[in-house]
Amino acid sequence: MLSRRHLRIKALQALYAYFINEDGDLLTAEKNMLNSTERIYELAIYQLSFLLEIVKFAARRIEENKKKFFPTPEDIHPNTKFIENDFSAKLADNKDFQRRKNAYKINWVDHEDLIRRVFNEMRDLEGYKDYMNNPDRSFEEDKELFITVFTDVVVENEILNSWYEEISVYWANDIVLANFCVMKIIQSFSKHHDALQPLPPLYNTDQKDDPNEDKKYLIKLFHKTILKSKEYEKIIEDKASNWELNRITLMDVILLKMGLAELVEFPSIPVKVTMNEIIELAKTYSTPKSRVFINGVLDRMINDLKQSGQIVKTGRGLIE
Repeated sequence: MLSRRHLRIKALQALYAYFINEDGDLLTAEKNMLNSTERIYELAIYQLSFLLEIVKFAARRIEENKKKFFPTPEDIHPNTKFIENDFSAKLADNKDFQRRKNAYKINWVDHEDLIRRVFNEMRDLEGYKDYMNNPDRSFEEDKELFITVFTDVVVENEILNSWYEEISVYWANDIVLANFCVMKIIQSFSKHHDALQPLPPLYNTDQKDDPNEDKKYLIKLFHKTILKSKEYEKIIEDKASNWELNRITLMDVILLKMGLAELVEFPSIPVKVTMNEIIELAKTYSTPKSRVFINGVLDRMINDLKQSGQIVKTGRGLIE
């Protein structure tokens, strides 16, 4: 599921934590990075289980309304399309989802007020109203409704997000990545899938001979950036015109080191891809002026590294 860009973000977070801790231990830092990355899946399962809690709440609401002293015709003959949604049924029955949910010990018993609030917000969505008023049924429509509910109500819920941050120190920075995984998991479901269909793996395995290729990439990028840190600092200082290293923001230095590590140590990744990705990270995680600064320094470093033969790319379309 996670793209290389997402893995670069995780590497950047771990590297920043490592370099601000002067007594950092490489193996401990690697363990923390991998643990943080793998817990993204846990957060995604929390989000999916929350969606199912909305369905359970709706079902309880229907039963309670039937027991009113003076039930309305709508109470007696409710619209059950939402609680009979085929996608939510498949998700709830999925063995892999159940296994993960049980392993994480997810329980929403004490959060009915939050579930009720989200349920009421969902009922106000035009997409939900259109869905409930449409007498036709299809698996794709059922799945699309949950995508709408998730993106329009759950993702932006500040109370839910704050609660996640209290559970894990990692999740404050990883909610966006977890929500990406939620969308990937929802989209992976098909009406033809049975309960034994496994959920997508955390690390992307599409078109990869080695299922651990992306995890190895993350670890290697992290290791090489640290182990060659001093060497890279000299290169950066040489190419950062009129800038001493201690005047460059730590985040920019780390981004440049990451860029050097990927350029030199990963022959199958195109130079343009590395350069674009590092600049994109700078836009999000560094100062407004960092993009231009990093672009200029990287460009100068790439020219020199090519001339000295330190950048060697292999594979179709990569040999220059």
